[in-house]
Amino acid sequence: MYDRHYGLTQEPFRLSPDHHFAYQHRAYKKARAYMAYAFMRAEGFVMVTGRPGTGKTTLVGALVDDLASERAHIANLVCSQLQADDLLSMVAHEFGVDLSITSKGQQLQHLTRYLQKLHREDRRALLIVDEAQDLSVTAMEELRLLTNIQVAGRPLLQIFLLGQPELRELILRPEMEQVHQRIVAASHLRPLEDDETEQYIRHRLLAASWQGNPALSNAVFPLIFKFSEGVPRRINLICSRLLLHGSVEDLTKLGAGDVRAVVEELQMENLAAGSQFSDADFDVEDVYEDFSPDSTAGGGAGGDPSHTEAGEESRAALWRRRARRQRSAE
Repeated sequence: MYDRHYGLTQEPFRLSPDHHFAYQHRAYKKARAYMAYAFMRAEGFVMVTGRPGTGKTTLVGALVDDLASERAHIANLVCSQLQADDLLSMVAHEFGVDLSITSKGQQLQHLTRYLQKLHREDRRALLIVDEAQDLSVTAMEELRLLTNIQVAGRPLLQIFLLGQPELRELILRPEMEQVHQRIVAASHLRPLEDDETEQYIRHRLLAASWQGNPALSNAVFPLIFKFSEGVPRRINLICSRLLLHGSVEDLTKLGAGDVRAVVEELQMENLAAGSQFSDADFDVEDVYEDFSPDSTAGGGAGGDPSHTEAGEESRAALWRRRARRQRSAE
């Protein structure tokens, strides 16, 4: 709806993961580099953790795209409190073992044969386990045993573990010592910083062919950062509703008052889980910069955003005024 109203080629703030919109912020680039490094080593476990909504599934989608030409068989498994035997059955099925084979010994035998076949064809086998924090200790141990399938000392299966922060707690348990020792890289996807939040929003808008309509006040970005706490999925929710609000009201500019209206609506619907706000948060001046693709394109490919000198001064003044009001309120 709002995408047509504003002449966008697609919705830039959908809640479902889409790696084609991925913004390569600092933590994302680090995690992606670690995964590429580990894949090159062709052994062990890689662990990527992060709060819900921080982009783990988006990262996996980008990884799968990266490896499309690497002659790799990639199996993607989403766990939901699986026990060891169920996990083995699902892994075996993902790698082509017939579901009618239910004996654990036969499943392992068929899986080993398939992995050996991939090795003879100079192909790789990669298992991506999402929501891995829900695995039981016995299921995690079953995964470790799968990495023991080798030819001439070379493991035939590599495993990437993705999960919420609880996954790290699971791996650090004493009984998980052997799994812990096999982790070759670990990274944590943290929420975005304030500057990254602005770059993220602009990047996704530009990916949808945004031409400056609607114009966004500089006051919008710190407000969205506060109420989303830098979590990309929450940013998407707020921005999607903000653009919908703008299209319904037929607005060509969106400012602090519009963010307030959207946040209040989300809180009434029990959808806003971020910070609470006060009147002082929205008592800010709206400053609009002239639209230029070159001046808004920071972050998409790793470059820093460039702004006009006047725009930077306006942004700095905005933050100083907010800081003074917060100190006065305290």
